[in-house]
Parts: sequence; structure tokens; C-alpha cells
Amino acid sequence: MTKQIWLNLPVKDVAKAKDFFWKIGFSFNEQHDTPSSTCMVVGESNFVVMLFEEMLFSSFSQNELTDTKSSSEILISIDAESREEVDELAQKVADAGGNVFAPPAESQGWMYGCGFADLDGHRWNVLYMDFNKLPN
Repeated sequence: MTKQIWLNLPVKDVAKAKDFFWKIGFSFNEQHDTPSSTCMVVGESNFVVMLFEEMLFSSFSQNELTDTKSSSEILISIDAESREEVDELAQKVADAGGNVFAPPAESQGWMYGCGFADLDGHRWNVLYMDFNKLPN
């Protein structure tokens, strides 16, 4: 059965996208780099996010790309170890040219997070969850 799952995202410029994600703290498995794709790894379990040049991505999906300026096909959520880590990542995103569309804030009394769009408009959500404050 399934051994691994990974996410594929279309990007306009693989090198610029890689630079953006590198600046905000993600790492890459450069063995899988090509001029039209790169392999980003996220978290302790090394969740794979493949960044594909838009034309190559379209050839795989055999579908039109979502216009990320007017709609979202997915919201990618990642966890943070602290409120401070959320704040730091939001600042790194802004410094690297991304759009922090939801500044860091508390939500529902037990979560603290922010939302940002990468250079290609894909939306990400970063959350620190304090389960000790989770309502019963």
C-alpha cells in the first residue's frame, strides 16, 4: 500500500521559488534538482514538496492551473514549536518577498498562527497549538 505521500506545486520560476523557501528555513534534497523542478523537504519526517515549473506541472496534472490571485486549491498547514517561531517565520516570509496575508495572532484561545502566500500565491498556514489550553 502507500509508503509515502508528497505534495506537488506549480511555480513560475523554480530557482526563485527555491531561494524563497530556503530563506524562510526549508531545506532541499538536491539529488532531485533539475532546471524545471526541485525537491523541498519539510519537518522531521521529511515530508516532500516538489516544486515544478508550471508547464511541466500542467503536463502531469493534465488540467489548467488555479489562478492563485483569485482562488485557492489548497491551504498547506505546518506546525510551529512556539509563538516565537510563528513570529520569526512571518518576518522571514516578509523579508523574502512573500505576502503575510494573516499576521500572527491568537485564535480560539489555544492556537497562535499566521497565514502567508509564497511567490506563486500558494497559501500556507503556520500554527503553534497549545493543547493544554484546548477547550474540553
